[in-house]
Amino acid sequence: MPASQPSGQAASAAFADALRGRSTPLGATVLQEEAAINFALYSAGGTGVSLCLFTDTDLQNGKVTYEVDLHNIYNKTGDVWHIALPQLDNSLMYGFRVKGDHEEEVVVDHCTMDTFDSMQSAEDTVTIVNPGQRYSDKAVIIDPYARSIVGRRQYGQLAQELNYKHDSVLGIAATWPQMAAPVPSKEDWFDWEGDHPLNIPLDQLIIYEMHVRGFTRHPSANVTAPGTYLGLVEKLDYLQALGVNAIELLPVQEFNELEYYQLIPGTDSNYRYNYWGYSTVGFFAPMARYSQAAAEGRGGQDVVKEFKTMVKECHKRGIEVLMDVVFNHTAEGNERGPTLSFRGLDNRVYYMLAPEGQYYNYSGCGNTFNCNHPVVRKFIVDCLRYWVVEMHVDGFRFDLASILTRAHSQWHKPSQSQSNSRNGNSNGNGLQSMEEDLDQGIMEEGAGLPTGTPLTDPPVIEMISEDPVLRSCKLIAEAWDCDGLNQVGAFPHYGGQWAEWNGHFRDTVRQFVKGTEGPWAAAFAQALSGSPGLYSQTEPAEGEWWANNGGRKWKGGRAPAASINFVTAHDGFSLADLTAYNEKHNDANGEDNRDGESHNLSWNCGEEGETKTPSVLRLRSRQMRNMAAALLLSHGVPMIQMGDEYGHSKGGNNNTYCHDSELNWFNWEQAGQDETGYARFFRCLVNLRKRRPELRRRSFMDGGAMTWHGAMPGEADWTEDTRLVAFTVSSPSQGGLYCAFNTSHRPQTVVLPHWPELVWQAVMDTGKAAPYDFLEADHDLSPDQVDTARAQMSMWTSEGCYPLLPYSSVVLEAVPEQQSQTGRARAASQTRNSRAGQTAMQSPGMSRGSPESDALQHAVTSSQPEISSPPAQRQVNPAGPAKNQQQVTGRPRPPPFGVQ
Repeated sequence: MPASQPSGQAASAAFADALRGRSTPLGATVLQEEAAINFALYSAGGTGVSLCLFTDTDLQNGKVTYEVDLHNIYNKTGDVWHIALPQLDNSLMYGFRVKGDHEEEVVVDHCTMDTFDSMQSAEDTVTIVNPGQRYSDKAVIIDPYARSIVGRRQYGQLAQELNYKHDSVLGIAATWPQMAAPVPSKEDWFDWEGDHPLNIPLDQLIIYEMHVRGFTRHPSANVTAPGTYLGLVEKLDYLQALGVNAIELLPVQEFNELEYYQLIPGTDSNYRYNYWGYSTVGFFAPMARYSQAAAEGRGGQDVVKEFKTMVKECHKRGIEVLMDVVFNHTAEGNERGPTLSFRGLDNRVYYMLAPEGQYYNYSGCGNTFNCNHPVVRKFIVDCLRYWVVEMHVDGFRFDLASILTRAHSQWHKPSQSQSNSRNGNSNGNGLQSMEEDLDQGIMEEGAGLPTGTPLTDPPVIEMISEDPVLRSCKLIAEAWDCDGLNQVGAFPHYGGQWAEWNGHFRDTVRQFVKGTEGPWAAAFAQALSGSPGLYSQTEPAEGEWWANNGGRKWKGGRAPAASINFVTAHDGFSLADLTAYNEKHNDANGEDNRDGESHNLSWNCGEEGETKTPSVLRLRSRQMRNMAAALLLSHGVPMIQMGDEYGHSKGGNNNTYCHDSELNWFNWEQAGQDETGYARFFRCLVNLRKRRPELRRRSFMDGGAMTWHGAMPGEADWTEDTRLVAFTVSSPSQGGLYCAFNTSHRPQTVVLPHWPELVWQAVMDTGKAAPYDFLEADHDLSPDQVDTARAQMSMWTSEGCYPLLPYSSVVLEAVPEQQSQTGRARAASQTRNSRAGQTAMQSPGMSRGSPESDALQHAVTSSQPEISSPPAQRQVNPAGPAKNQQQVTGRPRPPPFGVQ
């Protein structure tokens, strides 16, 4: 029957007589010819479906305005229920009520037949009826394909208090009121002004991980719409000036920030929030309470338009938008969680279940999305396509992506013949077999392997990778989960389509920069060079379980851009706190400091927490710069955490998931004042990376392009007591760079390589005081001051050597000798008289008699050997990862730190 044929439901004040509707596409869509809104919903196990419509007032009061029952023949095709309502009032919102079975425990009376004329009762047992089914006709659930979701209007504000326990009131509590999706309208048009994908090559990206609300919520942001998409737009010029060209947004799909809402123990007024947002309610819907539109009471379509405006304005500034997506679990939790959407639609389909209906918990959050089920993987691909095609986002970072590689659970309904056979079956005494009567389906291993088994070729990953729309997007995997599966270096990438968060890089940089004993020099060199042991070499290390088993085919053959390098991320210490705390200080979370990672690979530089000791502050300042340098000088794709560029501290709290406060908010006043000069240093370092192509290679270099050094050129030392790593990268057009890291407590003088017709001049030295830590002409340093500073260091560079303070790093650039001499001559003529009494050992930012000056007085120098060209790259022994001992409780964390 055609979709435009009436299906029998009578008209109302809000719509005309109902039509059969169409089974595709799923969700609510406009039918232009019929002037109707089509609703299509998948539910294989539902026995009845009704469409519920709300006015805004009724939604806030928890009651349905109109309810339209769908006919189980006229309004159903296969497992899709559908209906079309002509002339529907587009101010309404909608949801669905789905009827069906709900699992329950029953006592089965077993009888054994000892003889034909006597019966003996056996022990009764408890049997699960309808295992895994969780339909509830009391709940009105959200359409999984809803493009926006309306509930509470303002972030953190409770809904009105209703009698939620009464059957006539929808919703769960003031923190979980009834939600619904706006009815779409043909007027939902947005002017993109010619916007198109930027398609910045992955190896050119500098990613900025950020939180939409936290970026402009602080009073010092001074924006008109703090904590919103529009607030972010007001600060885009800052990001452009910083030099980043991609933002990675912590979850912006609809979630409930009041999911954990309660007074934090030990406080009078601090409440626990779901601040990070890793608990999705609506996958197609942008987080409404991140919008000014929702706060002003406007409709869901305006929320969507505000998000689109943010994307458009980012693209105007050359900034791509990446989304952190959470397809590993949902906000519905385990069997004690709320029924919001998927659970009430088809719990057996959307969640990974055990045979008796229990939830597998590979996410550590109560449930696991059944990603490789045919219906679910189509849903995931549909969702990603929507964000790319309709919302113009440029890519995705997949939270706990290893869950997307696990085998799904699969339930099959009994066939009609099986049902008829059971209905006529008895035990020979006219007694129906209760066990057979209770059989509601058959659970099979969905991929021919036990549920949860990691798959070599996971269908959903293959679908995403080969999709004609998605394959051109940025695809980034957090390649581990909370059950110990670690696929870093061998995540199924389908020809290099996927990059990975590189947790090995994070751990190695932290270990080497703080001077940890062990094989960290070689591991640090691997990190600096793009982690070839992980992404280039095809032979897995002994400790890489996945790469030695199901992931063997995915090992190696990739480029440096496969490695998303990071030192910090949203969960864990900030960069400043890595240098200020040995231990976590999470008391503000109200969990007696039990939460959060205990093994942080941090070093407080001599004193725990806040201090005024000058020597400790100087060392912390150098260590922050050293880690920033390691991140931005490494091959691969750097990711910066919001706030690290100015030294944001969370007071030693490494698990700030529950705080909507200044602990997490970007402090614009601190960033602007830049009292330590660190923000300028960071910005200059980003600019250095952008203008030096040799730091952004697209393939792993052959010998000669990247060369390793020790105290002497070409003589790298990979022994376990080494604290010096140095390298050069050459560039045909710009000469090249020399970079060195000294993580010893002793000063070190290095001999520089000799490159014919080129001389070395200082660019960066973390041992110098700001602004001389980075010699770049700007509002803090004039070109003449830069030349003067370089001229003062020429007594070292002209002799082919350079001094490094303890715990410091340097960058020098090779320039034509004539260019360098011109600058030196100009500086000399300007400063000859004023600097006549200054000793050669004293450089800008270093006072005479300071510990730094005294240390350099004892530095030993050597003569420079002749080297006709940069020596070939030496082999760096990769450090194989240790077995992952991931914690399973609580919010998922990255794999534990350790030798990897």
